[in-house]
Amino acid sequence: MAEVDRATSASALHTEFAFALPRGYVDETGTVHREGVMRLATARDEILPQRDPRVRENEAYLTVLLLSRVVTRLGTVPQVTSGTIEGLFASDLAFLQDLYRRINQEGHTQAAVTCPDCKHQFTVDMAGGRLGGL
Repeated sequence: MAEVDRATSASALHTEFAFALPRGYVDETGTVHREGVMRLATARDEILPQRDPRVRENEAYLTVLLLSRVVTRLGTVPQVTSGTIEGLFASDLAFLQDLYRRINQEGHTQAAVTCPDCKHQFTVDMAGGRLGGL
């Protein structure tokens, strides 16, 4: 899945990035939600969760609160909350953490990879789907 283009010109900043979770969030009805959108983080997104008492008790909870602020859509879930992020499988949480790092620190969702057999180097979009589509 490609970047969600909120820009009107080719040189404008991309602020939202579409993704597909490896496993998917399973809601209370058993529906699996895989496709979502993450936006770029602001300074406020990184500062405000540090004031939360849950973060003071457990620093690892910072990730949950931060992701709940920047994941703006996840399937048909009405609102992504800290409870939604808590309900993710560990592999999906790790995926979102990596995506967050890539778009906020590196500015893109691509990763350079090398084929272990032929040693061919190429780039893959980490936010994209699997072979054959989503």
